[in-house]
Amino acid sequence: MNDRLQNNFWHASGIYRHSTGTGTETGSSQWPQQPPTRKKTATTSSFLCFVVFFLFVAVSLFLGWFHSSIFTGVDIAVAPQRRASTTTKSPTKSAFDLKCTIENVTQGCPSNYPTTHNPINRDRPSCPSYFRWIHEDLRHWKETGITRDMVERARKTAHFRLVIINGKAYMEKYKQSIQTRDMFTLWGILQLLRFYPGTLPDLELMFDCDDRPVIGARDFGGPNPGPPPLFRYCSDGSSLDIVFPDWSFWGWAETNIKPWRNVLKDIEEGNKRTKWKDRVPYAYWRGNPNVSPIRKDLMKCNVSDKDDWNTRLYVQDWDKESKQKFKQSNLEDQCTHRYKIYVEGWAWSVSEKYILACDSMTLLVRPLYFDFFIRGMVPLQHYWPIRDNSKCTSLKFAVEWGNNFTEKAEAIGEAASSFIREDLKMDYVYDYMFHLLNEYAKLLKFKPTIPSGGAELCSEKLACSTNGNWRKFMEESMVKSPSDTIPCSMPPPYDPPALRNFIDNKIKLTKQVEAWENEYWKNKNQNQNN
Repeated sequence: MNDRLQNNFWHASGIYRHSTGTGTETGSSQWPQQPPTRKKTATTSSFLCFVVFFLFVAVSLFLGWFHSSIFTGVDIAVAPQRRASTTTKSPTKSAFDLKCTIENVTQGCPSNYPTTHNPINRDRPSCPSYFRWIHEDLRHWKETGITRDMVERARKTAHFRLVIINGKAYMEKYKQSIQTRDMFTLWGILQLLRFYPGTLPDLELMFDCDDRPVIGARDFGGPNPGPPPLFRYCSDGSSLDIVFPDWSFWGWAETNIKPWRNVLKDIEEGNKRTKWKDRVPYAYWRGNPNVSPIRKDLMKCNVSDKDDWNTRLYVQDWDKESKQKFKQSNLEDQCTHRYKIYVEGWAWSVSEKYILACDSMTLLVRPLYFDFFIRGMVPLQHYWPIRDNSKCTSLKFAVEWGNNFTEKAEAIGEAASSFIREDLKMDYVYDYMFHLLNEYAKLLKFKPTIPSGGAELCSEKLACSTNGNWRKFMEESMVKSPSDTIPCSMPPPYDPPALRNFIDNKIKLTKQVEAWENEYWKNKNQNQNN
């Protein structure tokens, strides 16, 4: 990490808490130069030009008739109109690149950022169904609203306070986050302001960049309502923390994982290298088992001289990979097995989206935590549920089932990766942030104000003082022009019976898998005893 990044207040300290691979750096290319031309006599040039022009016209007319009349059946008179319609120019988009000042000059924020959003296309589809959980996450404040006192009580564990006023962002920092989580989270919010300029209402919130939720639901019932609203990357069934997209969507600089838009493209290319049926017919996991007991327990399921649980598990040597700049941990190179295991670490893990994108059937060890999108995914449709208290037997059965029902297993893997490609593309990540912050702002019962210790933030203030992966990933993920469209249409909240049915169905499908598994082992044990 460079000295300037080390010296500013973003410098990270901490350990790697999640298991995941990394992306590779992309190279640069140059346009080929135009070859020099030779001079010719005027007579020769004129004659050659005439011949070439005549041949060009004749061939074009012939090929145009040949193609249109014989192969496409498109009337010749219609074809030029269709071609003309595809070349209609769109209005020039305003671009705002990074504008860094010279050395030793305090970096300010440009004054020419767009302040209004003028989209070309106002026809957007409904948001993915997981957006409905925004209503559930904010339901605890629907009756009371959110007071300033509630927000202030969330400061206890927060890393920073974010304030947005008149489309500008301000931040008050309280403590250092693990690595540069806070820096890239704020970077993502700044890109949202560039993506939909002038559309977010004034708001004020507290953000905690640690892993585990801290706002217990049982502490805020009955005579003690009004839990403090605290944003973070994950929550669980007994907590009220508000989930928000994690920092790695804009890049995880410390582990060389590129921004999500680029990583997703790399994984898509990796998926094409090996057809599902040609992949290794075992369950794959690679990561750091030392961050949680559940991962240490998973390692007992590795293949050995005594047992083969149909798994291939690998320990990620972070020190070695760091020295090699994670060149041996490319995410797109890890889509070689039919099955991939997702298991939580200290809490939820950012590896979740990379695993689900791999076309492999995801074997999801029963999680305690959820992020913002996983609640929209369904067992047997997007993943295969694995017991957390009997991992080895559960994993072995899952692989046996998949290898016997290959088309169904392949379909589950493809459904998950399709969900990730389509419903979790970067535009929808911004739309989720947009709707969550809008719905949150509607609940505020006070007027947001710039904190006395706060400072205005902009892309230049975060990026211009950095270099290495920090600067590289910020430039790669920077929004350079406002969106051409409006945000997707926010779905209504679940009515209580529909929500209950949705949850009950997921429980029912999980129990169905467990029943199949019980029957499998019952028959297997009987055959061994006979």
